[in-house]
Amino acid sequence: MKWLQLFSLLLWFLPTAAQKYIPADSKEWLDLQALDATIVIDIRYATDNNFMKEQVYDCGRCYLRAEVARAIVRAHQHLQKQGLGLKMYDCYRPRPIQWKLWNKVPNPNYVADPRKGSMHNRGSAVDLTIVDARGKELDMGTDYDYFGKEGHHDYTDLPKPVIKNRELLRQTMLDFGFQWIRTEWWHYSYKSKSYPLADVLWRCE
Repeated sequence: MKWLQLFSLLLWFLPTAAQKYIPADSKEWLDLQALDATIVIDIRYATDNNFMKEQVYDCGRCYLRAEVARAIVRAHQHLQKQGLGLKMYDCYRPRPIQWKLWNKVPNPNYVADPRKGSMHNRGSAVDLTIVDARGKELDMGTDYDYFGKEGHHDYTDLPKPVIKNRELLRQTMLDFGFQWIRTEWWHYSYKSKSYPLADVLWRCE
């Protein structure tokens, strides 16, 4: 294990008092559900319902950089006019968590190398989908974090309703300042502003 990886993992296991947390009155970071409680929060890494099959977040919170969070709210409210809405699978991800994912799947097509960091580690990327008025997910062809060609944007051997749903998500996110990546239909990054990498955690109480 390289020294940088060891150091990052060590930070994760330091006593709680030594860890940095997002302040309750932060203007830099916003809790998305505090902005709009109608957004569905299903943070998969706070459960074992993820590709790692283990819980890696202490609790499921969706924190984002302030400008990014407000853009997500606008996208959600736009979809609400169509009887739809957003459901969040992942938001800001501290880099110690990125190391855990990288150790499980060291493939940059799906998991960013934590030495470089990801947009999630900057608080400017989201993993999400669209739900109907009852909170039911629209059919996107695969589950979240499906690592195969069927989860790619350029894979078109899918039923027409699935292609239509993916395009609705893609176009909505583009309209509100986000960019997609080829290999994951659920992942979008805010492109209007860049942010530094962050290791700060959120409190669960």
